[in-house]
Amino acid sequence: MKFIDEATIHVKAGDGGNGCVAFRREAHVPRGGPSGGDGGDGGDVIFAADPQLGTLLDFRYKRHYKAPRGEDGRSKDQYGKRGDDRVLAVPVGTMIYDAETDDLIVDLSTAGTRHVIACGGKGGRGNIHFATPWNQAPRQAEDGTPGEERSVRLELKLLADVGLLGYPSVGKSTFIARVSRARPKIADYPFTTLVPNLGVVRLSDDRQMVIADIPGLIEGAAEGTGLGHQFLRHVERTKVLLHILEASEMTGPDRDPIKDFDTLNRELAKYAPELAEKPQIVAVNKIDITETRERFDAIRTTLEKRGHEVHAISAVTGEGVHDLLEALYRIQA
Repeated sequence: MKFIDEATIHVKAGDGGNGCVAFRREAHVPRGGPSGGDGGDGGDVIFAADPQLGTLLDFRYKRHYKAPRGEDGRSKDQYGKRGDDRVLAVPVGTMIYDAETDDLIVDLSTAGTRHVIACGGKGGRGNIHFATPWNQAPRQAEDGTPGEERSVRLELKLLADVGLLGYPSVGKSTFIARVSRARPKIADYPFTTLVPNLGVVRLSDDRQMVIADIPGLIEGAAEGTGLGHQFLRHVERTKVLLHILEASEMTGPDRDPIKDFDTLNRELAKYAPELAEKPQIVAVNKIDITETRERFDAIRTTLEKRGHEVHAISAVTGEGVHDLLEALYRIQA
């Protein structure tokens, strides 16, 4: 399934039904009076946060949504039926903006939350409401009012406790595959992860947390380089950032783990300054490689002087992973 985290759609609530003009036609009742009922209200368009959904894919292929109109009133004092609501299910974490003003309308950050985005029109009154002592046979009724319509932009921001950051090919996908049931694509070339992956990590004593594996970022991501800032929004809601570094020769001659760390933090600050202020834990991956183990102490000393907690792990063998998970849970809890 494709991962779609943005969509713009047009919604139209149902129009109200028209009121009815009618008169009683009963035997032996020569002057029965008016009997036209009211029209029913139009249906609302409602967004509902559904925890079973993880993408806005459905809204990429269908852009127009309309709720049913209310029924017209009928004779014999019968009111028209209200139009059914049109409920649009979206993933938890969906933010809804007005497409014209770009103002935030609602943030559906809690499962089960519902929000009426367009109200149905009101049904018109039938002629039973217009009878007076001076006008006992009114021939007037009201039309229903139109339902609201508007264009809205949907933006999904994943809900996770931990945001997983790092350059391409540092082992993020391998890490999340080890600690959860998520099965991202893993290969030995850059940008194998093209969409964010969510993994639920279960610790002892029924403790758990959600980790979001964000596609590899590189220098210039905030301006659109590489995969750009398309996925940076998915770390905005996280409580702690896990920054994975690699210190082996596999990174290339021009790469340095400390430089990588500084570069990505600058990209976070450019995109949203508050991101760079989030708590960070650093994990130096591939500690099972001799070169990485030899360089680890120097990397840890440098980053600990800056106030960062540093762990040595191997996502392949599992070395150091449990202690890292406990540290992450302690911070985000």
